Amino acid sequence: MEKPELGSLEAQRDRLMGGLRAFGANYTEFTRRFALWLGLHSTDAAALAEILYAEDKGAPLSPARLSERISLSSGATAALLNRLEAAGHIARTREHSDRRIVTLRSSAHVRPRAEEFFGPYALRMAAEMATYAPEQLRQFEDFIDHLRGTMDSLLSDEYQAPRPGTRAPRGA
Repeated sequence: MEKPELGSLEAQRDRLMGGLRAFGANYTEFTRRFALWLGLHSTDAAALAEILYAEDKGAPLSPARLSERISLSSGATAALLNRLEAAGHIARTREHSDRRIVTLRSSAHVRPRAEEFFGPYALRMAAEMATYAPEQLRQFEDFIDHLRGTMDSLLSDEYQAPRPGTRAPRGA
């Protein structure tokens, strides 16, 4: 197989995909270190980070929405939430007029610890983004949205069922 020329469109796409993979790997490592810092399993820390992020954006998660975000079954998510609640990291509340709807909230003691850990990340990312013009950021945003849509489509269509000769993962 021939390597694409450094300045070609194919080479540029390869570099972009490589950069996205590297960023994803770094984010996974960042979450793993957050887990170690809090003494949690990495999946629990990823869930806690999702809960904190959603709260920060003013759209707290339900257990079902968290389950979608972290790709766990409802049963596995319930067990995870039980662990986080027992550790005092989250609370399940019923804030909605429909009292059956559960909202996930971070605890008062975990928020300052999360802010301490994620603070340098947020500052450096904001500083890096500040070096780009608003129009460039909009283009990046569109690009990422389109890539995410493509991945969502692939995951729901192409990669939904196990391939012949393979087993479905447990809990699926």
